[in-house]
Amino acid sequence: MSEGPRRQPPPSHRVPPRSRGEVEHEAERSYVFRQVVLPAQRFIHTEVLGGVVLLLAAIVALVWANLPPLDQAYFDLFESHLSLDAGIFHIEEDLHGWINDGLMTFFFFVVGLEIKREMTRGELAGFQKAMLPVTAALGGMIVPALIYIALNAGGEGERGWGIPMATDIAFALGVLALIGRRIPSQLRVFLLALAIADDIGAITVIAVFYTSDLSIEALLIAGALLAFISSMSRAGVRDISVYLLVGAFAWAAMYESGVHPTIAGVALGLMTPANPFYGTSRFEESMEDLFAKYRDAHARDDEPAAQHFLGQMEALTQGTESPLERVHRLLLPITSFIVVPVFALANAGVVITGDSLSDAVSSDISQGVAFGLLFGKPVGIFLATWLAVRLGLASLPRSMSWWQVLGVGLLGGVGFTVALFVDELAFDNPILIDNGKMGIVAGSLVAAVIGYVMLVLATRKPTGSSEADEQSIGAGPG
Repeated sequence: MSEGPRRQPPPSHRVPPRSRGEVEHEAERSYVFRQVVLPAQRFIHTEVLGGVVLLLAAIVALVWANLPPLDQAYFDLFESHLSLDAGIFHIEEDLHGWINDGLMTFFFFVVGLEIKREMTRGELAGFQKAMLPVTAALGGMIVPALIYIALNAGGEGERGWGIPMATDIAFALGVLALIGRRIPSQLRVFLLALAIADDIGAITVIAVFYTSDLSIEALLIAGALLAFISSMSRAGVRDISVYLLVGAFAWAAMYESGVHPTIAGVALGLMTPANPFYGTSRFEESMEDLFAKYRDAHARDDEPAAQHFLGQMEALTQGTESPLERVHRLLLPITSFIVVPVFALANAGVVITGDSLSDAVSSDISQGVAFGLLFGKPVGIFLATWLAVRLGLASLPRSMSWWQVLGVGLLGGVGFTVALFVDELAFDNPILIDNGKMGIVAGSLVAAVIGYVMLVLATRKPTGSSEADEQSIGAGPG
């Protein structure tokens, strides 16, 4: 029996179980938690809200940058300089640079966590499972880059070929969530795995092709610090403050090396342990022993001993959740609702005038980015997926149709966050950067709208037809 839309879990079920359990426990004794916090938690963990907040931040940036007399304040704010002097290194950046180089490290750290989770126990774990999304992601990166290069080879915008390669997970999943439970769960998993594989490609492109003035000495120091963090993890060090301190120095060394410092965040995410410290059987045995000791201490009115055993029980309980899952669920809301919106606010502000629009429309950079996202992404994803299935390298889930794959390919053309990030790395000229931004906004918005419409049509159940009939009708080519 194929998986149908009925099995799509409601938004509240997507809340991480630990987070849901903590709040539900508080809700039993607190009216505020029951009436406010619990519903808010369920709402925050829907994909729609992350995309909405990101979109609102981009709109605010566009309005602010084009609204006299506040427009100058926008640019003055993000051009204000801040310096950090720690003795052994000195970093001076404007606020825009601190956001892109520093704050976005947390975003890429979460990306690293998601990559490791998918590669260890998710849709990228194992060759057979990974082939479909990885192949689709490769097609969705290569074709947009080729379209861009075809329009910009030999020109001043040549370095921007990496811009249309990226997919924005928050926006794409947000659009998919708007369609509701009609979307097969496998389609959402496919888009998520595709976007994660796409992130791996984007990170590789940033590290390899957008690195300048490489300092081998600083790179070796960064590598040594990351190796030290890995050794601490293997030795069982759990104090988060130690990791934050050494991680900050690794970031600074990566900054000085010429490799983009956000790569340090990815590396730290990939090194985060994916297995809990305590398995189920060890937890049960240890908890029974500690609880017996706690009851004995409580019976003797030995409050210090009772508190001591409660502390051990708390640490034991926390140890049953892997560091990867714990850090991810704590940081994901922060990156989704603070880090990425602040990045959008700092980067999406483009001055829009008749001349700038005319320049963008005729710009090979804008055209290359927009056409790469709008046409290159869906064509690349669809053809690569079809080829992988035809060659027997992977199989299409029975709950998915080829029209839905094409719709997902269009959502892959929503390349907002990482595309803006690469745009800033690719160019030094503000005019070229703005042309790239114009192409990103135009291509992403049109791809999102067309992708939404196509998926609504592809998942609409004909009146009077059974689920099996709908499956056969939407089978598409092949």
